[in-house]
Amino acid sequence: MIITICLNPAIDKTIEIRDFKVNSVNRVSASRLDAGGKGINVSKMIDKLGGKSTVIGVLAGSSGRFIKEQLDLMNIENEFIFVEGETRTNIKIVDSINGFNTDINEAGPNISDKAIDEVLDKTIVAANEDTILVLAGSVPANVSKDIYKRMIAAAKSKGAKTILDADGELLRQGLEAGPYMIKPNIHELGVLFNKEISSPQEAIGFAKELFSYGVEIIVISLGSEGSVLMTKDKTLLVDGLKVEVISTVGAGDAMVASLALAIERQYSMEEAIVLATAASAASVMTPGTSPGDLAVINKLKNRVSFKYTNC
Repeated sequence: MIITICLNPAIDKTIEIRDFKVNSVNRVSASRLDAGGKGINVSKMIDKLGGKSTVIGVLAGSSGRFIKEQLDLMNIENEFIFVEGETRTNIKIVDSINGFNTDINEAGPNISDKAIDEVLDKTIVAANEDTILVLAGSVPANVSKDIYKRMIAAAKSKGAKTILDADGELLRQGLEAGPYMIKPNIHELGVLFNKEISSPQEAIGFAKELFSYGVEIIVISLGSEGSVLMTKDKTLLVDGLKVEVISTVGAGDAMVASLALAIERQYSMEEAIVLATAASAASVMTPGTSPGDLAVINKLKNRVSFKYTNC
């Protein structure tokens, strides 16, 4: 069973503007609304790949009701706590002429300690040794940055595997609980070590230090350049796939979803990263936060290449 946590969900409003100009009137060529937030995006990709997951999180107001309705229509299981306020709306501006993707993200409503405890209780009741718990994305400003650390520790006490996809203090503190897998991008890894990391080889060197926390799998996203998958025993350097980019929103979430499903299905690390790379590439070929098409993913899997490295 895969559980995705979404403490700061959003309606993702994607606006396509050809040749966007600052300080000017811009005409929208297309727009769409999606139920979003990293945990929700992960669950949508898992569903597309034929897997099952449950989203647990917090919603508020009419925006929150829209998100729940969308998930219900997709038959994605969800258990939300409704609080006062309004779930945020994130605006994604896509400029296909210049190849720009600009995110304007709201902060989201504050969440009480009681609501956080309810989410934690729901998660722990559901978790067992067959559970993969995905902790991804931001949290509301008033929520303590140790929340993922607490959830990882509690899930591990039930025998669950945990995947952490966060940055900054959420990543730093979450590491202390020893998640099963982490997926920073190269920039987030640099922030963690307070260094500017400029190459995959340099990233690998720093990431090796993180195994001391009890992490078993490290995946580093390199954007269009590909990714790195590391265990204590092997390191795979994966080439990026060259595809037509429509929207980069959700590409990392597609990778996390694929890795979670691969762990559940007991894929080899090689099989896991091939699926994750193909799913991530397919997702950038779709508008908004729509997951990539399964047929496209299966075709792209044949194009994924990687090599083993000792660096």
